[in-house]
Amino acid sequence: MNRPHQATAPLLEVDGLSAAYGAVQALTDVSLQVMPGEIVTLIGANGAGKSTLLMTLCGEPKPRAGRVVLAGEDITGAPTHAIMRRGVAQSPEGRRVFPRMTVRENLLMGAEALTRGDPTPQLERVFVLFPRLKERLAQRGGTLSGGEQQMLAIGRALMSRPRLLLLDEPSLGLAPLVVKQIFEAIRALNAETGLTVLLVEQNAFQALRLAHRGYVLVNGRITMAGTGQELLARPEIRAAYLGGH
Repeated sequence: MNRPHQATAPLLEVDGLSAAYGAVQALTDVSLQVMPGEIVTLIGANGAGKSTLLMTLCGEPKPRAGRVVLAGEDITGAPTHAIMRRGVAQSPEGRRVFPRMTVRENLLMGAEALTRGDPTPQLERVFVLFPRLKERLAQRGGTLSGGEQQMLAIGRALMSRPRLLLLDEPSLGLAPLVVKQIFEAIRALNAETGLTVLLVEQNAFQALRLAHRGYVLVNGRITMAGTGQELLARPEIRAAYLGGH
């Protein structure tokens, strides 16, 4: 996979981040970087703390220690709405579309983060990426298939024109063919627009094939890092996450 143009500074820098739910420590001294234009993936087993990291980056839970820096600005502990307005969007685990709203209404909810401007151009970009959504424009979100709901969740996140897209388990519960379509859409989005993506994913094989770089999270700690190809080649990764793939 072609590397993005190297920038002088990370778009996202996480330094020594720790977070907890009450007495339960979820993240311990996590440090990572995401450069502009990169796809970076975070892999790990269920309960490793992957989703907690994304939620902490979005402002909830508040970190107990460490810093989060976005484009040179310290956003540690900032409220979620303020972080979103600085150009971060998330497609959450479980999709969480608005079931009674139409596809169009769901997408326009994502555009609410825009302070001004006509959302039509961004709608058209989403339809190029996911033509199925245009076909389902008047259909209620709750009646879509799982794959269509995932497309809608990603499309809704893109409506705010983010500079950093956080994707939480986009392949969860989807058929292999749909998973392939979702990952191809992410690849195309990054290649064509340069959008920076931080991807949390249990499907380690697909995620590492897609990503420029990856990190491995075990029990709330980063234990390994490297390019996607480097991590795919590591025997311990193959044994733990790829089933000898």
